Amino acid sequence: MLPATIFNQSAEPHFAQSRRRCQKKRSLVSNVVVCSRLLLSHLSTTHLHSQPAAKTNDDPDLAISTDIGERVLEYDFDSFNVGIAEYPDGPTGVTVFHFPEGARLAVDVRGGSPGVVGEYGFVHAISLAGGSLFGLESVGGVSAGLLAMNDYKANWEAIPLVSGGIIFDFGPRNNSIYPDKRLGRTALESSMPNRFPMGTRGAGISATVGKLIGFDHVEQAGQGAAFRETGGIKVFACVVLNAVGAVVDRDGQVVRGHLDRDSGERISFMDAIEQQIADAEANLEPPPGNTTLTVVVTNQSTNRFSIDQLARQVHSSMARAIQPFQTDTDGDTLWFVSTGEVDIEPWSGVGLGTLASEVVWDAVLEAHP
Repeated sequence: MLPATIFNQSAEPHFAQSRRRCQKKRSLVSNVVVCSRLLLSHLSTTHLHSQPAAKTNDDPDLAISTDIGERVLEYDFDSFNVGIAEYPDGPTGVTVFHFPEGARLAVDVRGGSPGVVGEYGFVHAISLAGGSLFGLESVGGVSAGLLAMNDYKANWEAIPLVSGGIIFDFGPRNNSIYPDKRLGRTALESSMPNRFPMGTRGAGISATVGKLIGFDHVEQAGQGAAFRETGGIKVFACVVLNAVGAVVDRDGQVVRGHLDRDSGERISFMDAIEQQIADAEANLEPPPGNTTLTVVVTNQSTNRFSIDQLARQVHSSMARAIQPFQTDTDGDTLWFVSTGEVDIEPWSGVGLGTLASEVVWDAVLEAHP
């Protein structure tokens, strides 16, 4: 062992130099850390200024639009009014049907993930909305609007009956804005007879279709409508198309969804399954958040039993137009409404259901931008 005096004379200068070098390194590292933090802070601040926070329903300046656009279906059926209202900042919206005299109603729920309220057998209004379950708040807005239209009468006979359903439309956007009470009431107040806004309007403003084989094959959808009058029977139908499946025309061809953007071609669901089987990876899992909402209105009288069966018949027929349909991740729901203005005896329930099924297929084909 070295004597203490020798250690102090020879080792101390060495350790002192090491400490100074370490202090310089620590100082350098510290400066780098500080500079890095300042740079990150600057970048974060710059990002926040260039990317404002998404709005919510609590923002007082959340604008409403009731513009019906250029694609509008005109028809001759005075017994109901249709109105839309949208939050462009979503974008999301609501489509409201108003039956001033009330009408008989059947609701047929087939999808595995529905969001529906108001299965009363009779109805004064129907609210179709985006916003998933939050969008059911729009039903309350429609009810409040009807209460105001009826001079705020709240006796038993005057309570308005409002039904409603929703689609999940948060997927294509980066915020949580939803159709609320204010939007539902605005749509009701803007409603008018004999015109229906088509495409990316109202409840269909952020709707998409054809998601089953991957989100890269998705296409914009929307709301579509059609109308026919045959032998004194009027049938109007609309759909808000937000389906996991693709749209198929009467020739059996996929015409919306399942789009290969590289080739511009569309693939059927069965072709996709067969290809995956060939690749030993047949594991198609439907993505969540899909629904097709359908409203059918006829002037033909019906009884409670026949209208329930008509709703089932027409809803089942839609599997021709949307494939696959009524899956466990769809909330598919159909409202069949009879205003009861005519009672044409030669018409059977089957005949009326067949006519309505064709009108609904037309409406599905029109549900595009």
